[in-house]
Amino acid sequence: MYIKKYNISFASQPPEMDSFWNSAVWKNVPALKVSRYRQESSAHRPDTQCKLLYDCDCIYGIFRVKDRNVRCVHEEFQSEVYKDSCVEFFVQPKNTGGYFNFEFNCGGAMLASYITNPTRIAGRIREFTPLTPEDDVQVKRYPSLPVIVEPEFAEPIIWFLGFSIPFAVLEKYAGKLAIVSGQIWRANFFKCGSETTMPHWASWSPLNELNFHLPANFGKIRFAPKSLSTD
Repeated sequence: MYIKKYNISFASQPPEMDSFWNSAVWKNVPALKVSRYRQESSAHRPDTQCKLLYDCDCIYGIFRVKDRNVRCVHEEFQSEVYKDSCVEFFVQPKNTGGYFNFEFNCGGAMLASYITNPTRIAGRIREFTPLTPEDDVQVKRYPSLPVIVEPEFAEPIIWFLGFSIPFAVLEKYAGKLAIVSGQIWRANFFKCGSETTMPHWASWSPLNELNFHLPANFGKIRFAPKSLSTD
């Protein structure tokens, strides 16, 4: 089976996260496509892409979504954001047993945990540790849409979601990461909207079933050496 791969460039300066897709910091960064739509989806296929950068302190990312039927009603940390118009970044650091699910609705609310056993019991993940409100403050989000989008916005729209995740937050749960430059981690990226008019579920690396919590289906992300930096 072909394994999806993405190289993350080192940023010599922390990117201005309130700048968007084609700003100076992001315009030359390659994008990956979240384009493997599950057959259970409606006919709606949002064009979803993501770019990543990193420095010594954080992973930085930005999603761009060409969407419609956009809805966003969950505004609290750890609420069911996947029911809204949502993008997600799941990541498993090198040599760790667990992985993180960072789920962001288009208004910037986050659902996130460190998952050590994704087996489902009565529909729930078997073993996981939810991130804390203190972690929520440290994981920055930069949405282009308001916190609440209700009623649903039916017309075509392009929206963005920028984020930064400190390595210190990951180390709190996964242990010491060492210098990430040159490391290869495993990851997947998703687009969903379970309770929109046109529900849909897509991934970067293809899934064996409609279940985002399948680490065996993750692709690989490589932290390019610092010498290959981007400005």
